[in-house]
Amino acid sequence: MSRILLLITSVLLICCVPVGAASAESTYLPEIDSALVKAGDNRSELEKVLTHYAADPDTLKYQAAEYLIANMEGHCYATYILHDTSGAEVPFNVLDYPDYKTMVAACDTIEATRGELDYRSDKKTYDLETITAEYLIEQIDYAFQAWREKPWARDFSYDEFCSYILPYRGSSEPLEPWRRAFLDKYAGLDTLMADPTDPLEAARLINQDIITWFTFDPRFYYHPTDLGLAEMLSIGKGRCEDMTNVTIYAMRANGLAVTSDYTPHWANTGNNHAWNAIVTTNGKVIPFMGAESSPGDYKLAHVPAKVYRKTFGKQKDNLIFQERKQESIPRWLSGKSYIDVTADYVPVENISVEFAQPIPDSVDIAYICVFNSGEWRTIDWARIENNTAGFTDLGPDIAYLPALYLNEEIVPFGSPFILTKGSQARKLQAIPDKTLTAELFSTTRRTRVASTDGIAKTNLTAGTTYELFYWADGWQSIGKAVATDQPLVFENVPAGCLYWLVAEESDREERIFTIENGEQVWW
Repeated sequence: MSRILLLITSVLLICCVPVGAASAESTYLPEIDSALVKAGDNRSELEKVLTHYAADPDTLKYQAAEYLIANMEGHCYATYILHDTSGAEVPFNVLDYPDYKTMVAACDTIEATRGELDYRSDKKTYDLETITAEYLIEQIDYAFQAWREKPWARDFSYDEFCSYILPYRGSSEPLEPWRRAFLDKYAGLDTLMADPTDPLEAARLINQDIITWFTFDPRFYYHPTDLGLAEMLSIGKGRCEDMTNVTIYAMRANGLAVTSDYTPHWANTGNNHAWNAIVTTNGKVIPFMGAESSPGDYKLAHVPAKVYRKTFGKQKDNLIFQERKQESIPRWLSGKSYIDVTADYVPVENISVEFAQPIPDSVDIAYICVFNSGEWRTIDWARIENNTAGFTDLGPDIAYLPALYLNEEIVPFGSPFILTKGSQARKLQAIPDKTLTAELFSTTRRTRVASTDGIAKTNLTAGTTYELFYWADGWQSIGKAVATDQPLVFENVPAGCLYWLVAEESDREERIFTIENGEQVWW
């Protein structure tokens, strides 16, 4: 009798396993099982998608559903709020102001009473937990329709389709249906084309139309929450992220392999940038700026040290997936879904950085930085082995600084250097017992113009106080001087260093430079 009861109990336990639950009997791939568990109460919506395509004779659609679900973790709609130094929310709508200048003045007024303002993450609505079966099925069906019907899309492989046409979002915007609307909007586009098989011609025609109804507006720099399609159509304006997203919608809906590439920090100026890129069937990458400039007409305005591409799929080579001693890493480098595409944009060089100081025992990852808006900012990482870190695919003719991540901060760890062609590093550090007289004309790269008397004009503001710094384990002050109509002159300046001339109460956008043959050379 006891054996019979044990058998009955075992059968009941097996029968009580929820349908589709992760178990030894699961028919799902391990990454699908993991996603379904993380979906929580939304698991049933994802399983509806899998069940729907399991019954479809087109087996590629089931694989596409698997691809999206397996890589969905982390993708979300992220909102941000403005807060003051006390942490209190500051209600702020960029459209309350007629232009960028007025808006910035309003922010300055608020800061005068509430302290420095900043944006912080408010809420993340994760796709795994909220996406519906209806939405995902519609996305997959229309993506396949475009891939198979559009004459310029048919030569893309299934892997290329998954990477560049199938993904249903561009960044962290709200989920809204967009494929059918843009597929209908540009129906018959091939009849207007000289070569209906040319994806670049199709992309140019679509972008020329987008330009007529969507444009860049700098006010949206103060609106870091990515706009949804309904907002973009209603407002007709946005920042770079919104421009790339609306372009991705319009072009992916029509079977064009369009994505968003970006540089986290420019190497020769402040800020960062995101733009679109179209990938052709032969693998060629052509950058452009959706809603502004079409493929073949666009060039990057500044110098990138690194260029990355947003992906939907998880990239297992990224830092977040690597075994390491430090759990904490710089925020943007913790992303799971991006790849390095610097070599698509500039000639690239590799460099091994040997650290003169011992590396702390708790550290095995090093970082490389560029100077951007008054700070050294990370653009890449490398594993430290034998006190050396090897960085790959860096843009040349750029000033870099090695660093570590200590106590949640990037800490410079070594001398800055200029990476030259041929993967050589020219270190910028004081030459012992050698000084120079610095005659300075500007704080940024500008053309020197001669006046009528033949003397080159300065680009300094008369009456403004400037301070000259040189780098030696941090910025060291050489002294201050008040500008006139003549160049600023500083005596006994350590030779061979990296320098920075900063105006009093400036926004710290002044550029770093070396002094070569008496001239300022900008980096």
